[in-house]
Amino acid sequence: MTLTLALAGGLALSAAPATAQETLRLMTGPQGGVWVPVGGALKNIWERGIPGISVQTLPGAGVANVRGVEENRAEIGFGNSISTVDGLRGEAPFPRAVRNVCNIGSLYPQWFQVVALADSGINRIEDLRGRPIALQPRGNTAEVVTQHVLRAAGLSYSDVRPSFQASYTDAVGLLRDGHAQVFTLGTTIPASSVMDLASARNIRFVDLAPYVARMRQINPGYQGEPLPAGTYPQQQGTPVQITYTAHLITACNRSPEQVYQMTKLLWENVDTLRNIVGAMRQSTPRTGAADIGVPLHPGAERYYREVGALR
Repeated sequence: MTLTLALAGGLALSAAPATAQETLRLMTGPQGGVWVPVGGALKNIWERGIPGISVQTLPGAGVANVRGVEENRAEIGFGNSISTVDGLRGEAPFPRAVRNVCNIGSLYPQWFQVVALADSGINRIEDLRGRPIALQPRGNTAEVVTQHVLRAAGLSYSDVRPSFQASYTDAVGLLRDGHAQVFTLGTTIPASSVMDLASARNIRFVDLAPYVARMRQINPGYQGEPLPAGTYPQQQGTPVQITYTAHLITACNRSPEQVYQMTKLLWENVDTLRNIVGAMRQSTPRTGAADIGVPLHPGAERYYREVGALR
């Protein structure tokens, strides 16, 4: 009898279900952009530091990620300040205002760059009329910025020959093979895709200084910044490009304790991210907590207050 009970007890214990593992979906960006490797690093950091979770990285883009978090197709995503604010306001390309998207923290400045083949004769945005340009699919922040810079120059997609590419790598391939003359992208500098293009073709950057004021009327989050000298091979001078902020978002109703742990682990392991993104060398919890027009998640806010980044 005792042996029977012991065996039954052993069987019951062996049949007990394992602790449930929660899968967090993290939307990153297009292949060839920096969000993919940074997302992989965050996956490793969070899985090691938070028991009971696994992180699944998914392709995405600035606008698509905001929608993904809002519509519960992802728990976390990378975002761009200009697009996320548009989402909160319900402005194009968003069909309605998003209500459940909060900020985990700002990461680094993003650079929208307009790269032309040096022999294309393209020196200003107006020169794009009738020209083939490579850009990202609709739903990518850089695609929206491309629309805005065209508008600032009095143009639209109907005036150019747009080719929407799934990745920066594919866009570079079009220019390398002579099937496009201009490439627009939004990422860190130096962008690996632009470096790849510069190794195969002579390039130049279109100076966006004449369009900054008009673009700021479209979205006040835009800034014009000179591209630092020597960022790329063949770069001439310091042409102005457009900047905005890359950040991490999550659902506002996500567990405050979990988001606190995620935020804490992010900044405690920031050196790992700096090895991937040089633009994060100046990033600290204080810059992470900066007001970019997107409400901080309560869990993230708790961390920033604990470390003195918020008063």
